[in-house]
Amino acid sequence: MKKVVTTLVGFTVLMQPLLAQAAAFSGKVTLADGQPAYGAMVTVFDAAGESRQTVYTAADGSYAIRTPYAGKLKVRARLAGSPDTLSEQQASATGSARLDLALGKFADQTAMNESLSASAFNARLPWPDVKRDRPAFVSQCNYCHQMGNSWTRIPRDHEQWIAEVDKMEGLLAMPSRAQSATIAQTLWKGFDGKPFAAQQNYGASAELSRGKVREWLVGDGYTFIHDADVAKDGLLYGTDEGHDILWTLDRATGKIERYPLPDIDLPRGGIFSGMKLPIGQFTGKHGPHSMAQTSDGRIWITNALSSTLMSFDPATKQFKTYQVGHDSLYPHTVRVDQDDIVWFTIVASNQMGRFDPRTEEMTVMRLPHNGFIRWTTDMLFPTLMRIGSWFPDQAVHLNLSTHRFFGERILAFPYGIDVNPVDGSIWYAKLYASKIGRIDPRTMEVREWDTPMLGPRRPRFDAKGIFWIPAFDEGGLMRFDPKSETFETFRIPVVGKDEYETPYALNVDKKTGQVWMAANNSDRIIRFDPATRTFFTYPSPTRVTVLRDFSFTEDGQVCSSSSNMPAAAIEDGRPNFVCIEPEGGAADRAALGS
Repeated sequence: MKKVVTTLVGFTVLMQPLLAQAAAFSGKVTLADGQPAYGAMVTVFDAAGESRQTVYTAADGSYAIRTPYAGKLKVRARLAGSPDTLSEQQASATGSARLDLALGKFADQTAMNESLSASAFNARLPWPDVKRDRPAFVSQCNYCHQMGNSWTRIPRDHEQWIAEVDKMEGLLAMPSRAQSATIAQTLWKGFDGKPFAAQQNYGASAELSRGKVREWLVGDGYTFIHDADVAKDGLLYGTDEGHDILWTLDRATGKIERYPLPDIDLPRGGIFSGMKLPIGQFTGKHGPHSMAQTSDGRIWITNALSSTLMSFDPATKQFKTYQVGHDSLYPHTVRVDQDDIVWFTIVASNQMGRFDPRTEEMTVMRLPHNGFIRWTTDMLFPTLMRIGSWFPDQAVHLNLSTHRFFGERILAFPYGIDVNPVDGSIWYAKLYASKIGRIDPRTMEVREWDTPMLGPRRPRFDAKGIFWIPAFDEGGLMRFDPKSETFETFRIPVVGKDEYETPYALNVDKKTGQVWMAANNSDRIIRFDPATRTFFTYPSPTRVTVLRDFSFTEDGQVCSSSSNMPAAAIEDGRPNFVCIEPEGGAADRAALGS
């Protein structure tokens, strides 16, 4: 299957041939002792290696999978605790090929360790005081990328770890000097490269065996698709924060398109050019981050590095840029209300943006400072960034930043945002201040609540107006009822002893009420059923999976993008679009009579 590349004005189209239903397989997966492998992943890779589909085995080890692929294909069986089994198959155009797969045993402990997720390695870090010292590590070292994967757990001496932590601080991580020293010392002692005993259980279930996962590789090893969103045209859009590109995927055909954002009179890194930006990763000036769509079809993009708001018209393929201004730093998550007003958080300057597309009026309001020291930081930080831009890639702003003394929680960091479907109010989460807030869109009156768990990141409403909030720093899920003003908290189940989870973002399917969230420390997608208070786990077919926002398709798929930074650390060395079909595996079984 040869990939065809066609260059058009302003963008490049990567096309894979559109195929009718082709490769279909069914059979059983067994363990080394001959017993059924329950919850194993069976993945079929297309001949070009650009996309794949995965189903999960039932309690008897059986599976069935239909794909659109043809030619010489790879089929892989994977299950935690066993080495992968790989088979090469020639796709048949008719019927389903019988393919049984047997899992073996690891040759030694070192080989087994290589199959573990980052969460297993983080669980054995020797913190002097876990409750006191680990929260800063989770908050500042676990969000842009997995910490503990094969790239980041490389044994280093103490001085090398200090340099690594200092480098991350230059990229806007904000531990205090004392926290940095503790983190460096703990990583030096904990990531020693020695084999260790560990077991991980991803929790097989009948629900899991009904699911199916589709993945499409996109970009290169330094593509950073921060968010993915399903638009009204059915395409999956992705914002490449590192390369200033808007990507689109047609899930039916596999066609991928790229639309470079227009240039702007700023250096690489935009107004954050004073930071030590990753070489080879952030080549752009805008840093497109999040997106939302208005009823006229335009897609609105927050550009974190240029502090601009941008629209993209899918019909004309044209961009239009709007300055945010007001010393605003890092426009972040964007949502659209019922009146087509665009709202977005501005994290590094503790602000909220409001834009009316009809009048093109931009309004920026300051959110509550939550204390004198935070007020000082809010006022100082834009000036520090401006001074830092005079010295590109030197991170001179760090020498005067208050976080050096107080740590990351000296910033409020308004992060996620959503619109209450019941009354149209605007709600946000302050990541470092651990608060949620409500804005009355008519009076602009603000009210805030402290959250019972630390690290509220990217929350969403369900159809009934219940606010669901991921607690990143504590591996939890929070439920807030605006009517009673009460919280309910849930601990996300982990897959191994002493492990913790990092739920970055979530979304609620308005049709089913199911809460879907990222579990980025252990390569999982989590589904929570509010009716039964039950968590379901979908292991990711790809190691080093770091997901951001979730979006839903009309046919019931749940989509996101894998965006570990850098993407080169992901198992395939590239990021991907990923969609889960909760009933896709069941449909394949029914169609194949399995």
